[in-house]
Amino acid sequence: MARKHHKPEDIAAKLRQIEVMTGQGKPVAEAVRTIGVTEAT
Repeated sequence: MARKHHKPEDIAAKLRQIEVMTGQGKPVAEAVRTIGVTEAT
């Protein structure tokens, strides 16, 4: 399967989304799944 290459801006935006969600009390695993990234990543 081909790997996706993400721009640094996209990665930073996704990390910010996870940070906001975890700040609202969501577990990290749930926040990660919400944005469409695997927990291992």
